[in-house]
Amino acid sequence: MTDPTAPHAGTLTAVDRAQAAGPCITCLLVSGALLAAVVASFVYLKLDFVGLFDADSMRSMRSFTAEFLAPDVSAPFLARTAWATLQTLAVSAIGTLLAGLAGAVLALPAAGRFGAPARQLARLLLNALRSVPELVWAALMVMAAGLGPFAGTLALALHTTGVFGRLYAETLENAPRGPERALLDAGSGRVAAFAYATLPLALPQWIAYGLYRWEMNIRMAAVLGFVGAGGLGQMLYYHLSLFQQAQAATVLLAMFALVVAVDSVSAHVRRGLAPAYA
Repeated sequence: MTDPTAPHAGTLTAVDRAQAAGPCITCLLVSGALLAAVVASFVYLKLDFVGLFDADSMRSMRSFTAEFLAPDVSAPFLARTAWATLQTLAVSAIGTLLAGLAGAVLALPAAGRFGAPARQLARLLLNALRSVPELVWAALMVMAAGLGPFAGTLALALHTTGVFGRLYAETLENAPRGPERALLDAGSGRVAAFAYATLPLALPQWIAYGLYRWEMNIRMAAVLGFVGAGGLGQMLYYHLSLFQQAQAATVLLAMFALVVAVDSVSAHVRRGLAPAYA
């Protein structure tokens, strides 16, 4: 008698079919290739893990760490750090704001609202802007505008414009077209139909993208100072170059406090936003 609980031939589970098919040759080949690539990378780079943990290295790391555990909390240096913190915050905020405005303008043609040629041209421009990393933009802007926060602001704005334009365009493409089409059928103009139908649906998602990207730009603004774009990054690079670990530790703590504060504010605001297309 056939066991009623046994699976029929036509109702085999995915596990049963996988067991019947045997090992996945492609999976084994890909796994083997990845493992070989990892091993070849270690051999090519000649990483000296033994030397990293020898007595001299451990002694140097203990000394280096001990100097970092005593940050400089003198009033003059704290005042300088606070000023650089505000500068980093301003660079990230203004760069993100400029990118949001430019990204919104470029998102319209990138979403296909002005025809196929404009769509392709706008997407090509957005791809070009975001394909260049922020550090490279900062190095170029330092050569064009000189050292300081202005170069960092321009670098963040240029790269983030490419990111915002792509994200905003996809939000517009995925937004329901029914409300806008209804207004157009009722005799409304194209601008009014977009402003009163599609834009309110996409705006919460745009704001959420903007806040999330601002969190990322806070961290990047602190790094851009390493190429002369001002703020905490420039202070950190200066003191690390002089092996002043106490001052560098204070700057790192300021970076951490700034990132935590901005992340908290951004998360609180994003929780209060209406869901997209609600």
